[in-house]
Amino acid sequence: MRLDPRSLAHDLDLLEEVEKATLRMVTRAIVDFSSEARTIFANEPDKVQDIAEDVTREALDRMSTSIIPVRLFSKLDYKRARFVFFPDFELPQALYVDSKAEAVEGQRTVTIQMGQTSMTVHQVRGGAAVSVPGTMPKVLTTPDYDMLTTTVFVKYNYRSAEEQNDLVSISVTALPNGFLQQVYNPDPQHTIWLAGGDAPTLGEQFRLRISLRRLTQLRNWRVQYIQVSPPEPFEWDD
Repeated sequence: MRLDPRSLAHDLDLLEEVEKATLRMVTRAIVDFSSEARTIFANEPDKVQDIAEDVTREALDRMSTSIIPVRLFSKLDYKRARFVFFPDFELPQALYVDSKAEAVEGQRTVTIQMGQTSMTVHQVRGGAAVSVPGTMPKVLTTPDYDMLTTTVFVKYNYRSAEEQNDLVSISVTALPNGFLQQVYNPDPQHTIWLAGGDAPTLGEQFRLRISLRRLTQLRNWRVQYIQVSPPEPFEWDD
C-alpha cells in the first residue's frame, strides 16, 4: 500500500517515526564515513564548505537507497526522491540533506534559509513577534508522485590547526516537517529558533538558526552527535 503523505498531518506519531528512520539512515552513512571525513578535512585544500558538501554526498552515495526517477530542485546540496518502506506501507519522500561547516565553537546551532523548511517561523525579534512561512512545501507534488519533504542537516564542526583543519565532531539534525508545527513551534514563546545573521536594513534575506538545545529538549533523538577527534564509538541518542 502506498501511503498518502498528506495523511500524516493527522498521524503525527507516524510522521515522527518516518523522520526518525530517515535520520537513522543519514546518521549511519555519516558515522561509517567519519574517519575518512577527518582525513579529507585535514588534507583537502578546498574551502571547508565545499569539503563538507563533498563528504556528505560521498557518504550518502556509498550508503545508497531506493530511487524514484524524479529530479528535485532546491538549493540544498543533496537531493533524493525515494521510497521509505515500512512493513505495512511505502511512502514517497523528497529527501533533502544540507551540509554545513563551521568552527567548533558554533556547534550548538545550525543556520538555515527559509527555502530549507516547511515550518512557519514564529519567534521574537527586536522585541516584536514575527511569523515567517518557510517556502519548502510540506508535500512536494509532481505528476507521478506526492512526496513528503524531509530535511536533514549535517554540520561539520572543525578546528583550524596550522595548515590543516581538524574535524572535531559532526552533528546530524532532522528538522521537523511543517505538519509538526504545533509540536515544535506553536507560537513565538515556544520555539526552536534563534535569530540568524541577516541584516534586513541591507536587504538581506531572512535567516535563522536552529537551536539544537531547544530541539533536543522536545525530542532528544532529532540531533545525533558524532565525536571524530578524538574518535569515540557512536551510540544512538534516543
